[in-house]
Amino acid sequence: MFTKGLDCFVKGLSRRVVIVRPQENKIFEQAIFIIREGVTSGGVSADEVVREARRTADSVAHTSAKARGLRRYYPILFAAGGAGFTGLIWLITSLVCR
Repeated sequence: MFTKGLDCFVKGLSRRVVIVRPQENKIFEQAIFIIREGVTSGGVSADEVVREARRTADSVAHTSAKARGLRRYYPILFAAGGAGFTGLIWLITSLVCR
């Protein structure tokens, strides 16, 4: 299965995947996990694999939402820090140069 014009292509691979939909996520529609070879034959049940995939997808979705929330305030914090530092330097120079 070759297609011209593509940088990547898949030929003859057979993989087991788990597709989950993260809860309450406005950015991602679904997450696709490729299961390692031999995991299902090593005593891990299909329910455990799906549970772990859901847990991982939900934790990544919540972590990225928290990080976005904090990053929103970075410009305000940097501006306030810069103004405070400038005010402190002004105060020190005005007290020293009297």
